[in-house]
Amino acid sequence: MLKKIILASSLLIAAGCTTVPITGRRQLSLVSDSEMLTLSNQEYKKTLSESKLSTNASQTAMVKRVGQRIQHAVEEYMAQTNNTAALAGYEWEFNLVEDKQVNAWCMPGGKVVVYTGILPITQDENGLAVVLGHEISHAVAKHGSERMSDQLIAQYGGAALQTVTGANPTVAGSMLMTAVGAGSQLGLLHFSRQQESEADHLGLIFMAMAGYNPETAIAFWQRMAAQSQGGTPAFLSDHPADQQRIADIQRLMPEAQKYYKPR
Repeated sequence: MLKKIILASSLLIAAGCTTVPITGRRQLSLVSDSEMLTLSNQEYKKTLSESKLSTNASQTAMVKRVGQRIQHAVEEYMAQTNNTAALAGYEWEFNLVEDKQVNAWCMPGGKVVVYTGILPITQDENGLAVVLGHEISHAVAKHGSERMSDQLIAQYGGAALQTVTGANPTVAGSMLMTAVGAGSQLGLLHFSRQQESEADHLGLIFMAMAGYNPETAIAFWQRMAAQSQGGTPAFLSDHPADQQRIADIQRLMPEAQKYYKPR
């Protein structure tokens, strides 16, 4: 473990670091934006080809409508903070997939999938805005790249992604799906919980800027907590404890309310 910590520190210095918007946290990234975008486009197309898109017109329209409002809020925030370059290469897309999973995820580059299984818990546009704000925040904060970097250190000694994929071309796609929460977890829970809490923070601000009352996030996570009592949904597989999350959201609410623009 000590060797991994020393290696991670060395790589952080050698590779430089990026900074997460809003929170200002420094993060390690061993995977370039271009690599992440290429992988994301490939895996997103593959996922859609293997999935059944919802035929419910109203639900599909709601996912796209809420997603686009969150998208515009992100773009507005990045423009206001002179960080528009962070969204270079984004080609936003929002799809609703017919699946009982209580889950949703966003690829780097703005490719979003919502599963119909989470809609009974979101209940309405406000609840959906909580989910999409959270998942889009993962992409904006480059958590996918950070998680893949963690995997490269933990499993491959910090080898470059190209080196790893040269030996096994399918491994990169698997790593990406795990990194965005669409695949099995690899036990990196310490990092994931930190990133999940960070996505809650960013997500509250983005949904507020999009015109959704951030106060509704508390009721949504209470419903998710009740759902998790019957078995942990994929959406909660590595998230903070329910009561801790709700307490953190309540603490962040005054900040989020400053961005709230009712529509």
